[in-house]
Amino acid sequence: MRILITFGVFSAISVASAFAADPTGDWRVADGVANIRVAECNGDMWGVVAWEKEPGGHDGNNPDVSKRGRLTLGMPILIDMKKKPGADLWEGEVYNAKDGKTYSSTIKPIGSDRLEIQGCVLGFLCGGETWTRVAGPIPPSSANAMAKGAPKTAPKTTGTTTAAASPTAKMPAQKQAATATPDVGDICLLPDIARFSH
Repeated sequence: MRILITFGVFSAISVASAFAADPTGDWRVADGVANIRVAECNGDMWGVVAWEKEPGGHDGNNPDVSKRGRLTLGMPILIDMKKKPGADLWEGEVYNAKDGKTYSSTIKPIGSDRLEIQGCVLGFLCGGETWTRVAGPIPPSSANAMAKGAPKTAPKTTGTTTAAASPTAKMPAQKQAATATPDVGDICLLPDIARFSH
């Protein structure tokens, strides 16, 4: 009996630890204006805007003039985040749509419901914030398998529906459908990510 109880406690701790170190899923940014969907795309973590409090935003501050008209929904925010060996930390870049700049960045899960984001300019002048989990974790993308020649019938990685992750989730279905932002789906299939991760 003691062996079973000890095994059960050990198993619960192992599952909780694995969940705590998983940055995938949908995360509400600190000021509450957006959710970022983080998913593994071909071994690296990427994050895109999956829900907006004010739908219809555009990337107006992008230094690339050709991208200033693109919608912020589905826009990459966390870019090519690679896992640091031996740590629950991913390093890459973060795009800040408010100033149109890209910064060196790290993401680190804190427990199972918070994600710490740090960004630095020139290796110093660092700042960051903590995001709160609203959905997830999500399994690896089927796009990764398809890129390696797997059958195209693999299930899509969509996380949760955006309506469930948004403040409209408690509204009646008819009103919710009118106010819900379209789901970005499997972010690894979005053109801005697919061209880098496949």
